[in-house]
This record gives sequence, C-alpha cells and structure tokens, in this order.
Amino acid sequence: MSYKDTLLSPLEIGRRTCANRFFAAPMECCDADSEGNPTDLTRARYERLFNGGYGMVCLEAISVTLESLARKHQLLITRSNEKPLSAFVKHIRAVNPEPLFIFQLTHSGELSDPTFSRSVTPRPLPGFGGELLTDKEMDKIVDQFVLAAKIANAVGADGVDIKLAGGYLGTQLLRPYNNRDWKYGGSWERRSRFAFEVFERIQKEIHDDRFLVGSKIAVWEGFPGGFGSPGLDSVVYDLTEPTALIKGLEERGATFFHESAGSPAATLDLATAGKRAPYFAYLHSCFARDIKKIVKVETVVIGSNYAVYGNGRNGLLAESPEEASVFAFGARNVEQGVNDMIALGRQSLADPFLPAKYRDGQEGEIDFCTLCDNCSELLIRQANIGCTTYNPYYRDVLKHTREQHGGALKIRH
Repeated sequence: MSYKDTLLSPLEIGRRTCANRFFAAPMECCDADSEGNPTDLTRARYERLFNGGYGMVCLEAISVTLESLARKHQLLITRSNEKPLSAFVKHIRAVNPEPLFIFQLTHSGELSDPTFSRSVTPRPLPGFGGELLTDKEMDKIVDQFVLAAKIANAVGADGVDIKLAGGYLGTQLLRPYNNRDWKYGGSWERRSRFAFEVFERIQKEIHDDRFLVGSKIAVWEGFPGGFGSPGLDSVVYDLTEPTALIKGLEERGATFFHESAGSPAATLDLATAGKRAPYFAYLHSCFARDIKKIVKVETVVIGSNYAVYGNGRNGLLAESPEEASVFAFGARNVEQGVNDMIALGRQSLADPFLPAKYRDGQEGEIDFCTLCDNCSELLIRQANIGCTTYNPYYRDVLKHTREQHGGALKIRH
C-alpha cells in the first residue's frame, strides 16, 4: 500500500464515516465578534479548511462561558450564540458537506486573561494564580459543558471534543498538583470527577447515537505535579492516571482521543515542537502509541505534532528527507498502528489545502509550515491569527502588532 492509499483511506469513528486520515486540528485564531460569534474572518478560515480535503475538521477551542476567557475575541458557545453558530455551520456545510465537523469545548481556568476576564483555578500553580474555584462554581461549569454539547448537537456539529489539554481547566483539575481537599480535587476519584460527569451527562442527555464525543488529552504535561506524573514532586512519565482517564472516558462513550502533551504556557517545546528541537515531535508518536495500546480496537486515536515533518527538510537527523516528510511519517504511523489519523494545526494555517493538493498529485504546490512561531506571537498578543509566511493579510497584522508593542516577541528562549 502506498503512502497516499494509507492517508486517503476512510475509517469509522463511532457511527460516522471519515473520508480520510487528515484531521484539521483546533487552532484558536482570535477573530470572533464582541459577543463571541463567528465573523467573516472566521467563516473564511473554515471555508478554506472545508475545501481543503480534510476528513475531519475540529472547530477551535470554543468557550462554554463568557466569564473566563484566554482570548479577547474567542468563540463562545452559550444560548445567546446558538443562532449565529447554527447559521455558521449551515454556511460551512454548504461549502462542502463531506468533512466531519466537531467542536472543541473549553474553559480557560487559570489561563484566563485577568485584564479582561476572571482567572480561576483549582489550586494556583506557581507563576500563574487565579481565584480558587468553589464546589458550587465547578458544578455550574459542568452544567455549562453539558449545555454547550447540547448546543453543538442542535446547530449541526457531528460531535464534541472535551478539552483536557493545553493547560486549560480540564487539565488543571486532573493534575496531582490539584491536591486541595474539595469536591473536584485531592484523590484521583475527585480529580477525575469533572471529566467523567461531563461525559456521563452528555451520553444521558443527548439522544443521538451518531453524535461523537471524545477528548484532546495531554497525557504528560512535563512538569512536577502535572498530569501524567505520579505525584506532586515528580516529573516522571507515569501512565497510571492517563490510562484510568482514557478507559473511564471510553466506558462513558468516548469514540476518539486526540493525543497531546505538555502545556504551551509551561512546557512549550513538549506541546509544540519547533525549529530548535524538532525531534520533540517523536515523543508524540510514543504518546499516541501508548493511548492506542490501551483503547478498544474501534476507538480512533489522532496523533499530533505532524507539522514539524513538512516536506522532510526539517532539521531531523538520521533520516532521509524522503522518509521524514509528513506524508511518509504519517502513513507509517497509521500502518504501524501508532495512530489512526494525523492532526495538522500550524500546517493547516500555512496551507489549508494540503490534503486536497496531496490527493490531486500537487505536492509541489504545498506551502509547508516554516515553524516560525509568528502565529504563536499573534496568539499571545491577542491579534487575529493566521499564517504570516503565506497570507499577506496576517503579515500585515503581524507588522501592525509589532509596531504597537515595540518589536517582535521571542517565543522560545
């Protein structure tokens, strides 16, 4: 079987059929309106992705609450956003009805920006902070996630990804560091309560057996007390709690998992490998394989950090460029049972049409991500986000943003 046959082969996710193995990963792009609704910029981005040949597209992290936001112009999913989201999904489906479309639901927790939002936390992490959440507040947040899933179903999404990654609230609750004695912390049973209750209630309250429910999970955050470590003072990778989480979510209806690791605010290179250390991407294949080993045969595992491989000219040693490309590496991982799909995040900004160009034999026309980190700079500075290398609009946004802030921001020190 050729690489192309592998990557363009269909697969089943729950009771849905996905056309191929390309997954457009959720990329926050800070272009919602003041009420958290999609704008023309948002629609243009997803039009490109839906014309880009992906088997499944994930809507960027959409917040279940207006109270705590990481981004000033972040998409929202509350009752007041239902009609605009319905119109958005209808518009995107008209562009191309084939790709599966899921929403990533999130709450920013301690990563909420206190200059315009309320930063909250299970327990303040050194260097971060935030107001301590109460049992009652967390109960309400559970309700907000369940309501958001119902809205996603009502507006026409094929499913939801409950975000337990990226250092956001879902992950903050799971950490051994969350050792506070409260309803959602301390023991593993209480730290996992949020994730398990959300999945249980979605299964109970959404009567649609074709609606997909899964999660992006950071299996190892890479700092003491982070998720995937055995305790407060250890950074050792330990699969005990990630295994319990994944198996518990499967029992509660999860049909897919999107592998992740690290926390961009604390362990950036682990979360998203860059030019300085591209081989960090290899770790994600290890983590995806760890998940694949413990899930049911039919559960889909989506691997991440594939943008690093690009056209094979990526700085990776001990491998020929031909065998180090995103297509060769991605196809081998699918064939070897490492993961079932390959996620493209930064690469989907650089060239949203990569899968279609690959399918149509136009590999030479693909714009590969240069790992320049400019999209991350725009994210940190709350600007509209896109590829500054290939898209002139975002190049101008970057220029104006740097003029406002007095120069470039160094992302990796």
